[in-house]
Amino acid sequence: MNLNNRVDAGPMSDCRTTFPLRSSRRFFANFAVRKRLTAKNAESAPRTQSRAPYARLSRCLSVKATASGIVSACLLASLPSHAQAAPKPEEAKPKADIIFVHANIYTGVPANTPFSSILREEAIAVRGDRIQAVGKTFDLMKLKGPDTQVIDLGGHFVMPGFNDAHLHLADAGQQKLGVDLDGVKSLDEMRERLAAKVQTARPGEWIVGGGWDETAWLVKVLPSRWDLDEVSGGHPVFLDRVDGHLAVANTRALQLAGITLASRDPQGGHIDRNDAGEPTGIMRDTAQDAVQLAIPKLSHDQRRHAIEVALAELAENGVTSAQDNSGWEDFQIYEELEKEGKLTARISEWLPFDETVEQLDRKRASHPQSDLMLHTGMLKGFMDGSLGGHTAALSEPYADDPKNFGLARYDAEKLNAMTVERVLAGFQIGFHAIGDKGIQMALDAFAAAEKAAKEANVKAANGGDDYRLRIEHAQCPTVAQIAQFKQLKVIASMQPSHVLTDMRWAEARLGPARASLSYGWAAFLNKGVTLAFGTDYNVEPVSPYRGLYAAVARKSVDGKQEFFPAQRITMDQAITAYTTGSAFAEFEEKEKGKIVPGMLADFVVLDRDVTATAAEKLLETKVLRTVVGGKTVYEGK
Repeated sequence: MNLNNRVDAGPMSDCRTTFPLRSSRRFFANFAVRKRLTAKNAESAPRTQSRAPYARLSRCLSVKATASGIVSACLLASLPSHAQAAPKPEEAKPKADIIFVHANIYTGVPANTPFSSILREEAIAVRGDRIQAVGKTFDLMKLKGPDTQVIDLGGHFVMPGFNDAHLHLADAGQQKLGVDLDGVKSLDEMRERLAAKVQTARPGEWIVGGGWDETAWLVKVLPSRWDLDEVSGGHPVFLDRVDGHLAVANTRALQLAGITLASRDPQGGHIDRNDAGEPTGIMRDTAQDAVQLAIPKLSHDQRRHAIEVALAELAENGVTSAQDNSGWEDFQIYEELEKEGKLTARISEWLPFDETVEQLDRKRASHPQSDLMLHTGMLKGFMDGSLGGHTAALSEPYADDPKNFGLARYDAEKLNAMTVERVLAGFQIGFHAIGDKGIQMALDAFAAAEKAAKEANVKAANGGDDYRLRIEHAQCPTVAQIAQFKQLKVIASMQPSHVLTDMRWAEARLGPARASLSYGWAAFLNKGVTLAFGTDYNVEPVSPYRGLYAAVARKSVDGKQEFFPAQRITMDQAITAYTTGSAFAEFEEKEKGKIVPGMLADFVVLDRDVTATAAEKLLETKVLRTVVGGKTVYEGK
């Protein structure tokens, strides 16, 4: 089916609008042939895709006796003029800039046939930054002009570009330029990487990095400041845990931050101490802020380099849109890159929920919201911490830490008032909430804000009535909370690849009953809740193929452990969450998420059809080409 030649199936209000998109001379010739074949009862006559145009023409002709004017209008509008022949449609249409041919295109459009759930096509024509046409190679080659570039995709699988609904772009780049501890298998290996960085550091320079995860070590013990002191050579050191909700600082860093025996825990944070009351160097959630404030800011060039590194990784993985939680200085670098034509992914930049409405208004007004390449988006707030760090807020204590309920970051009354104020100011809001207590705090705040907004007749960020409030992660909900998501139309913005890491210890943290509903993608979908998928990069690798694997398999990467398989979803559902679901979550479902005419030309070419690949082989997926706005931003070697 060619998506560009659909014929209006509505009632006959104007015969001129019911003709198929082809020359009228050819139309009437075909009509005459069909009438003769019908008269002869020619059972072998070829069928066209749609009979509706011919039926409508018959209706036009049948009213000749009472409304001959209609017939005249039909004929005059459709038959070529004696003075000037009507141009063929392919001559009248603007020519494409690029035509991608010979592909296996997963359009994202439901096919509604017993053979396929999603419509497939084989060619894409691009004009400017949008898809001009989708269909058969033969048909789309009619849009080829003298300057049209034709790219043969060799039968490879093409799908809408991935829209990562939750990531930390600047942090990811900075981690790669600092001490990258992703994948370290022991405290000794962590210390080795730190010692190597010390050898190249300037005297007194801060050494920062992250990505370590003690739950993956044979000896599952948190590092301490004394462990770092032995190899840091007097440098202040600050190293984030993989989830970003816990970090370890050495003694020099604690001194510069003013953290002492007498320091108190901040709201929503905790300083770990030994039996003597001394800080161990482990800083949980908001307790990290004091150290982070003591770290000198990156230079402009350092910050830009880190962002360029992270953007290159997005392109290499087929991510064409990113909903990003970075800083304002990072956003200003995105603006630089956009002006230079070097921004290779569309970015919706989140703003801090805790800033005043006046500050938020100034930032929102500083860049056009109509810019589809870069703009500010929702407000990001934190209800709690992480499950891995025992700081996600739970209504019942941790199964493996019976005195610990996690850390809630807000007083409920203050949270609700702030949420109402910001929704009334026209902002979309997304709350990080992992534990069921944190999730309930978010839902209660959203209910209050939505009620106030409707009473005040305040519209959503896009001018509509759906505020598209979001809960980020939503890892440990209750059945009643999932129903409340549906009632309030709250979007569940989740990262399926988390389960690949967390299944090692999640059941120990929660116990089997709570764990059975954790990372519950199927439970949300079965209740009709919108899912938006992302990776939480740099907490997890940016590869969306790990997420697809996690969503459909719910098994560890080596396939040896399975985590509550009842929560698996289908590949089509997972792709939808990564494309149209993510687009909906940022009010852009009319711009991207499907490969159809009029949408932005954002798509990815892969080395395999992920809908027909064994689950374990998804992890081996390679990107052959990433296209953003019709421009190839990555091409595999």
